[in-house]
Amino acid sequence: MNSINRRSILLAGLGAAGAGALAACTDSGSAPALVSPSGSAVAATEKRRGGTGRQRKTALTAAPARVDLGGGVKANTWAFDGRTPGKEIRLSAGDTLVAELANQLPGKTTTSIHWHGIALRNDMDGMPPATQAAVRPGSTFTYRFVADAPGTYFFHPHVGVQLDRGLYAPLIVEDPREPLAYDDEWVVVLDDWVDGVTGTPDEVFAELRQGMGGMDMGGSSGSGMEGHDMHSTGKAGDPSPSVSATSGGMSSTFMLMGAESDLLGGDAGDVKYPYHLVNGRVPDDPEVYTGKPGRTVRLRIINAGSDTAYRVALSGHKMTVTHTDGFPVQHRQTDALLIGMGERYDVLVTLADGVFPLVALAEGKNTSGLALVRTGSGSAPTAAVRPRELNGTVMTASRLRAADDVRLESATADVTHRIELTGGMMHYNWAINGKPFDMADPDANVILVEEGRRVRLDFVNTTTMWHPMHLHGHTFQLGRSGPRKDTAIVLPKKKLSVFFDTDNPGQWMLHCHNAYHGEAGMMTNVAYQA
Repeated sequence: MNSINRRSILLAGLGAAGAGALAACTDSGSAPALVSPSGSAVAATEKRRGGTGRQRKTALTAAPARVDLGGGVKANTWAFDGRTPGKEIRLSAGDTLVAELANQLPGKTTTSIHWHGIALRNDMDGMPPATQAAVRPGSTFTYRFVADAPGTYFFHPHVGVQLDRGLYAPLIVEDPREPLAYDDEWVVVLDDWVDGVTGTPDEVFAELRQGMGGMDMGGSSGSGMEGHDMHSTGKAGDPSPSVSATSGGMSSTFMLMGAESDLLGGDAGDVKYPYHLVNGRVPDDPEVYTGKPGRTVRLRIINAGSDTAYRVALSGHKMTVTHTDGFPVQHRQTDALLIGMGERYDVLVTLADGVFPLVALAEGKNTSGLALVRTGSGSAPTAAVRPRELNGTVMTASRLRAADDVRLESATADVTHRIELTGGMMHYNWAINGKPFDMADPDANVILVEEGRRVRLDFVNTTTMWHPMHLHGHTFQLGRSGPRKDTAIVLPKKKLSVFFDTDNPGQWMLHCHNAYHGEAGMMTNVAYQA
């Protein structure tokens, strides 16, 4: 782990003139120069991607919207072009996406678009201020890049906690040589929803930032609280009690207590969400997919949530897992899937005859999202339905293996970086290697890598909370033969080793995809050394 002057990062990230300033001295000595996101190394890598020469053009307007979530529930939020999820973007591998973002958000609100999971050119990654200046209100920014890897992706802002509003949409890159045989597709987007119903994400974050230090601990010194051990009160998913200020505690509007999951190693989440959505619909008024018995459907399942892992099952059906995070795996049949924030899974399902609930159980939170599959006659189940498949075989990434054609070639790692996940709810001090990442801090954490190397990351989770860790601009492999992914769950008090090749120069964020953990500081910059 190296510490580098923040001014160096900003100059490199914005492609400023006089990049020699990247060698500015810090207390620890001379800082190495970093690859500029708009520099020649990035341009050369993009040129090698080639592409079809075709362009897929689209316009996206981020603006306030009143969205209909069904069942009479309407919410004031921010969305792309007035809907959530936003309109799907679909193109073929090798095509160039040209997307103009117009910022019409209120006040002085800046924004961006991060193309989650895409190994694209660094200056189009949408991570202000490292790779671009944030898009100001009334301004536009055009993203242009070759999407050369087929798969299921999505896009969202990377400013503050805007991820937990309605600003997200699927991005599907089709394989022109698709090897799977199926009759239809259904894109399924999962989300935990608070905005415009019980509060805003900014209000949620402000409360969480208070931590638990002000709560009445019943005489406890709090020495065991850094890992968020407080989530043991009441039944899983019960709303947390408000602790009165007169008892030395703090009032809790958004903080969730008692969310527990064996699959997630204990504490399941921090935030009380009034709704869990499937394709933007509440369970009382679900989306209905209409098909025919005997037909095979490819489900592309995306977890766009901010604090919730989902256990997903389709009643009366087995699912065959074919991809995770865009990359093929050796096919495995399962009853249910566990999907963390930022993860995506593709599955094949052969439809039976009738009406079947697709349930996204909010893991450990005792509530769920719902959609329906209708292929014949029958009445719809209630919103509280719990298919028996949810308690059957639950597939996790650790049980999958990469398909032969995408497995990394066997090689010894050239360098190993220890990524220690630290912090807890007591002080809400989530961080990597004990140092919260802050773009305004002159001494931010940077992980230096060199192009053309095999890198090993050892995620060491010292907390009692699970963390879905996401690396921009690359895919890593879980262990020596596990699946290729860009987002992976690291369980509490566990270690997860992943490997990737440094083949995409630039500066790339590595962070927890819990929106609130990442914003609090569980983030670092994986920067290529020039």
